[in-house]
Amino acid sequence: MSLTSDPEWWRDAVVYQIYPRSFADSNGDGIGDLPGITAKVPYLQKLGVDAVWLSPFYPSALADGGYDVDDYRAVDPKIGTLEQFDTMVAALHAAGIGVIVDIVPNHSSNQHVWFQEALASPKGSPARNRYIFRDGVGPNGDQPPTDWRAAFGGSVWEPVGDGQFYLHLFTPEQPDWNWDNPEVRADFLETLRFWSDRGVDGFRIDVASALAKDLAEPLPDKATLDAMKTGPNHPLYDRDELVEIYAEWRQVFNSYDPPRFAVGEVWLEDPARTARYATSQSLGQAFNFDLLRADFRASDFKAIVATNLEVAEMAESSSTWVLSNHDVVRHASRYGLPLTVPGAPYEGQAPTWDRDRQWLLTRGTQPPEDMVLGLSRAKAATAFILALPGSTYVYQGEELGLREVADLPDTARQDPTFFRSPGYDVGRDGCRVPIPWEPAGPSFGFGPGAAHLPQPAWFAGHSVAVEAAEPASTLWFYRQALAARRELLAGLGASAAAGRLEWLDAPDGVLHFRRGTWHCVTNFAVAEPVELPAGELVLASGDLSDGARLPEATTAWLRA
Repeated sequence: MSLTSDPEWWRDAVVYQIYPRSFADSNGDGIGDLPGITAKVPYLQKLGVDAVWLSPFYPSALADGGYDVDDYRAVDPKIGTLEQFDTMVAALHAAGIGVIVDIVPNHSSNQHVWFQEALASPKGSPARNRYIFRDGVGPNGDQPPTDWRAAFGGSVWEPVGDGQFYLHLFTPEQPDWNWDNPEVRADFLETLRFWSDRGVDGFRIDVASALAKDLAEPLPDKATLDAMKTGPNHPLYDRDELVEIYAEWRQVFNSYDPPRFAVGEVWLEDPARTARYATSQSLGQAFNFDLLRADFRASDFKAIVATNLEVAEMAESSSTWVLSNHDVVRHASRYGLPLTVPGAPYEGQAPTWDRDRQWLLTRGTQPPEDMVLGLSRAKAATAFILALPGSTYVYQGEELGLREVADLPDTARQDPTFFRSPGYDVGRDGCRVPIPWEPAGPSFGFGPGAAHLPQPAWFAGHSVAVEAAEPASTLWFYRQALAARRELLAGLGASAAAGRLEWLDAPDGVLHFRRGTWHCVTNFAVAEPVELPAGELVLASGDLSDGARLPEATTAWLRA
């Protein structure tokens, strides 16, 4: 990949998500940092990724893992300095790896200088108009304006003691910006320029569909709000005003050579609405999260691929494929749990969340996790998505076959979800545990001292050092798969067929598609190994039966 010669490198990129606080700690304070990332650039280069996406590294009180930002144009001193950021970018670029940073535009931290100014200012002041303040209701004006619930539990409204409340879709430490305010819009354009000027190649946009809001009276109650579909009339999500906001962002992106790109965190049901965020007049790409809530089932995967390729075609963009990230149970564990009962719109979609939450609440004991089957399915699913048209996002540690750390002690937890919804959701800390680099040491090579989240003893066998020395390891599989994928894309070239696939006949429980001369076959659920088509075997996610037949929970790539 060349970031300068191909301005659309991102369309088929393999992007490695780094959760900075849990990747590599260079100074022993238990928190991952920018020098730690720089030191691991050779590892990332050998893995074969095209870009890294850095979750927030900005100054933050960590009310929500860094997604509560104190200063959008600075680095948290615990993580590094701007000079160390520049050094990291230079090292990644020298290795041919692009840099994507997280932008959090829906809300700031309550420690942000503008919010502190708002609290110190009177009702109706310009400072308060940067955020969303409303008068309380009820006989004494001490009740919140609506009964809406925040994503992490509790009300979306927080009182400030003078009869007004401010809106926060997430935690009270994350007040929502008022995107009707030109000052807010201008400040974020400056932030985009600031990081672009420092060499950033792209942006991941947090909660991209929630910036614009309409809180005109009468406000709907929670029941009405929950029943509403996203679209132009929803008070909080996916409003048409976002088209204008992101068109301004696109002007900034296109002012650079090559143009910067962005991918939006967008959870919508309507493919046509999702496509609006992925056009060349808007962000350029929108995340496809459907596989995060689907079982390992052929019908689920095929329906999801068809829908999201349709979205990409509508937007004249490319799709994104992701199986794990910092917000969900790692897929090696999800796939080790029993399949849910089929349902709509994709089989198992809603029940999967409930099952995963109950599994976490029992500290990973009920239902029992089949670790061998889970890893086999995880590798098969990874090979499947890597063969698809579009870009693939890999979450740190999945290349080691890491499972969810479900049995963290409550005293160690950090996620606000746990504290705001006890007994219902233990939160996302289990997928954010620092990854292991060595089989021994106080934090398995993560750093010189203990890690900020405790690591389980079984991490030793999944460390980079152990897996790098074992050709049958998950790490070797990822390296081989990414290398083979580069060969696949090189063979397809820039032809129109590069973005398409052709489904071929296969038994129930098996998916078979072709791109050019390459075939991808995945056996999801057929217990008896199935015959593979004729051709040269390029990659297999597991051992083949008799050297030529595909066992259950296995994917093979062939060149015909």
